[in-house]
Amino acid sequence: MGIEQPLAPLPPGAQQDVVLGQVTDTLKERGFVVANLDKVVNWARTGSLWPMTFGLACCAVEMIHAYMSRYDLDRFGVVPRPSPRQSDVIIVAGTLTNKMAPAFRKVYDQMAEPRYVISMGSCANGGGYYHYSYSVVRGCDRVVPVDIYVPGCPPTAEALIYGVLQLQKKIRRTGTILR
Repeated sequence: MGIEQPLAPLPPGAQQDVVLGQVTDTLKERGFVVANLDKVVNWARTGSLWPMTFGLACCAVEMIHAYMSRYDLDRFGVVPRPSPRQSDVIIVAGTLTNKMAPAFRKVYDQMAEPRYVISMGSCANGGGYYHYSYSVVRGCDRVVPVDIYVPGCPPTAEALIYGVLQLQKKIRRTGTILR
């Protein structure tokens, strides 16, 4: 058995041409970069959810608890923002009334695409105890499309964190081109 001699090294420009040729051929065959770029964009979106907190009633207290040191939503990249133009998620916590619904829709419309909605609590999900009242919207999904429903009256901070994790899973499943 003889020892094979390594090939003579190529000049740096020729090495780059060979690598680029291989990458280009792979791209033409499989569309590899588009699929991975989609995953990278979704990863970035899940790691930097900036919610607009829309606290309307008692559920807002539990929403605030989720941001405090015991539960610390910041570790998931969820940082509350004061402006809808900086937000990509809106957390509706509490009873949505007919008088507040147009303002809620206006805030939602000011958010940049892609935007997501988390409905938190029985009142935001379907009217709650006040379902039959003349002044209550029977679920915020009648005003805007809702992505995640967090049940409870009021739901715990753990339930909201679980809802945020479910939203992250949903974003990962959704292609950026499709949405």
